[in-house]
Amino acid sequence: QVQLVESGGGLVQAGGSLRLSCAASGRTFSSYALGWFRQAPGKEREFVAAISRTGISTYYADSVKGRFTISRDNPKNTAYLQMNRLKPEDTAVYYCAAGSTITTIGYEYNYWGQGTRVTVSS
Repeated sequence: QVQLVESGGGLVQAGGSLRLSCAASGRTFSSYALGWFRQAPGKEREFVAAISRTGISTYYADSVKGRFTISRDNPKNTAYLQMNRLKPEDTAVYYCAAGSTITTIGYEYNYWGQGTRVTVSS
């Protein structure tokens, strides 16, 4: 089992950057693929990015490709989402998730954090 805690959200102007962190408990962090999802007010949760257990493979939603970068540091039990050139439509609560395989599908992740809010002003 793994517990996930996100941090790094906040208020930023359009065009700015933020880096989200996902800190995991437990000694099996490297056994999990990780994903970032987001949920904007009044909208369904959507996939943002995912990374394999080793970090070799990554997936991105088309809406963030070229602007966001997912990474992980297994010895530090932490994953990151670097978000550049932020847009107002990136405003959402961002969630980190862990699962057995890299996937874009939310229900295939077993563990979720509580989320961190990102607000991008125009």
